[in-house]
Amino acid sequence: MAPQPDQNAPTASSPSSAGAPPKLSARQLTKAFGPVTVLQDVDVDFFAGEIHAVVGENGAGKSTLMRILSGILEPTAGEVWFDGRPVATGDLRAMERLGVRLIHQELNLAEDLSVVENLFLGQEPVRGPFLDERKMAQRGAEVLAAVGTDVALETRVKDLRVSEKQMVEIAKAISHQATVLILDEPTAVLTRREAERLFQIIEASAARGVAIVYISHRLEEVKRLANKVTVLRDGKLVTTAPASTLSPDEIVRLMVGRRLRDLFPPKVPPTTPDVVLDVKNLSVHGHVTEASFSLRKGEILGFAGLVGAGRTELFEGLMGLRKITSGEIFRDRKRFSPSNYSGAIDRLRAAYLPEDRKEKGLVVTFDPRTNYSLLGLRRFGRLFVDQEKERRAFQQAARDFQIKITDPDLPVNRLSGGNQQKVVLAKVLGVDPEIIIFDEPTRGIDVGTKAQIYQWIANQALNGKACIVISSELLEIIGLCHRVVVMRSSRIVAVLEGEQMNEDGIMMYATGVKGAQAAALP
Repeated sequence: MAPQPDQNAPTASSPSSAGAPPKLSARQLTKAFGPVTVLQDVDVDFFAGEIHAVVGENGAGKSTLMRILSGILEPTAGEVWFDGRPVATGDLRAMERLGVRLIHQELNLAEDLSVVENLFLGQEPVRGPFLDERKMAQRGAEVLAAVGTDVALETRVKDLRVSEKQMVEIAKAISHQATVLILDEPTAVLTRREAERLFQIIEASAARGVAIVYISHRLEEVKRLANKVTVLRDGKLVTTAPASTLSPDEIVRLMVGRRLRDLFPPKVPPTTPDVVLDVKNLSVHGHVTEASFSLRKGEILGFAGLVGAGRTELFEGLMGLRKITSGEIFRDRKRFSPSNYSGAIDRLRAAYLPEDRKEKGLVVTFDPRTNYSLLGLRRFGRLFVDQEKERRAFQQAARDFQIKITDPDLPVNRLSGGNQQKVVLAKVLGVDPEIIIFDEPTRGIDVGTKAQIYQWIANQALNGKACIVISSELLEIIGLCHRVVVMRSSRIVAVLEGEQMNEDGIMMYATGVKGAQAAALP
């Protein structure tokens, strides 16, 4: 049954009738796709100068609401108001003329055009009948400097890193005079430094009177930035409240009906001291220096550290995806030299879930079943693929991982972020590895799906698999892992367990307050 507004939740105080009207409003907005209603009777106001966070699980209706407010979609019922007056819906250009700008979670750039061409696409300045290229270059340099990125204006977008593309998308939005700025998971692909710069831009924009609508699964960002929080669940409004009155635990309870601490399964210590993986003085040029650690059967071992510490590169080296310059790897006391990924799968009996599911984990133009099969095609035949066997295996995986697919022939990029990640998980676990490396397994995933993934990881450990979790979310590391290895500046600097595994302790080592010397894992 769809949720009703929480009577016990705090409610936002109504804006003064003497003040300015909301800059942007939803009035009884409803949206149905065929027989499925994804948004129902939503009322919410976004005021100039406020940072207003909208949170909810995948499928809660957040993106649909934003696409209606920005003019991309037309509602089935209800109205959109701007400055206290109803406006035409389903008209993207009209909303852009009002200054309503949406920064999509899925990047919306022309890959074959240059950065400066993307910044002004569709709104190029002209001098007479010609493009004013000098003005474009001058203004383009200014907005790129404003967002703190140093990419060259003439660079083709397809040659940029994902985080650089996101900063260009943000620069594109602020290059025009925005009155409402809607950001959908803007930090999912940003480094910590880039995210900090984005936060400064958001706060400065709000101070100038821009209404900010901020969608994020990262509750620490919501608490840091937001003045108000709106919670959606199953397409309905649960509550709108001042951010100061809602703890992260309360936000999670409103989103999914349970507390934050309840997302993690109980920790069950490994039942054997058997070491399945022993790494000694492993180095990857420019990224990792003499890293040593061991991994036990049935253990969940966390790797924490700031962006650039070398965590991902360490395991890309171990899996044959990067060249190792020195060091040794032992699998069940037998030495292993990685040469390529397939060798690591076969000889290490290991599999790696990459941090960037779209760039490294999926072929986004392929359907989910094909993506699932790619890592272990030999399961379905040597010369030819047994398509019936493949179909049955994927159907079982879809049930096991609760992957929601309306049309099996659609490309995987048409799935939600959570369902895309479940496809990658099913693909990785489908080769039956004994060592599983999860790199940022819940990045950009809603809270409910996170809980599912945590349970699956815990189940793998309970079944005797050895698991490694690389994560930038300290709560995830602390709540899920038996021990945590902390890296800083390419080196392992600490190994923590028990009461030592707390946010302050991990960050002291990660930032260099503690642990000047590298530490080896016992």
